Amino acid sequence: MTDAQPIVYLNGVFVPLGDAKISVLDRGFIFGDGVYEVIPVYGRKPFRMPQHLARLRRSMDGIGLANPHTDAEWERLVAELCSRQAFADQSVYLQVTRGVAKRDHAFPTGVAPTVFMMSNPLAVPTREQVERGVAVVTAEDNRWRRCDLKTTSLLGNVLMRQLAAEAGAVETVMFRDGFLTEASASNVLLAIGGTIVAPPTDNLILPGITYDAAVEFARDAGLPVTIRPVRREEALAADEMWLSSSTKEVLAVTTVDGRPFGGGKPGPVFRRMWEVFQARKPR
Repeated sequence: MTDAQPIVYLNGVFVPLGDAKISVLDRGFIFGDGVYEVIPVYGRKPFRMPQHLARLRRSMDGIGLANPHTDAEWERLVAELCSRQAFADQSVYLQVTRGVAKRDHAFPTGVAPTVFMMSNPLAVPTREQVERGVAVVTAEDNRWRRCDLKTTSLLGNVLMRQLAAEAGAVETVMFRDGFLTEASASNVLLAIGGTIVAPPTDNLILPGITYDAAVEFARDAGLPVTIRPVRREEALAADEMWLSSSTKEVLAVTTVDGRPFGGGKPGPVFRRMWEVFQARKPR
């Protein structure tokens, strides 16, 4: 049936989306007290699943939340969720919160976490976006100092992304104390003199799985890569700028703050990187 609701997972049960309910006292709702992952799935094959699960563990460890499942259990649940969807290429969202408890900032004891998963069609960049690149705006990064944790407390990122939306751009590229960090929902890589340059993924930058994949694939293909801090003026004078994320894969930036960037078209290093990425992702 075309009007059938997608199937989601909530606390041990697969149910239609409309039947998935949580308490208003869930700490994910009250405090944003939880973590999440987004896993791209190509042809029902998750992309870099071990790396996503490792990052999920790091995020839970970082907020003192016990992992409710082993890696094998997560893999089984994701596979089951994917098998219940009508589409093969998927974007799996999974979220774990500290559960339902009386409102109190301190961690509750004896409370089971809330585990939720859903899957949507994977929306990768369009051919036009790949061929022409996309627009971004820039802003000062004023978020908290644990951006390495993939938490559901995303208001800072939401506000940054809204700046881009209001400007008709796809992303906001951020700088903190004069150095490039990341974008509101993407990592940022540059090409400078034929070398791929990217800022290190410290506590101010989410360790992107696609970022790591791009660096790995580039090095395997013989493309030079340097990981180091990048000053704002150097980033804005780079030959090329790219975004990377689970849904953007790698995507060239050709407009920054309303002005053409890198000649206003995707550059040669990006084109090679895009080809390498497409060849290495699951099919």
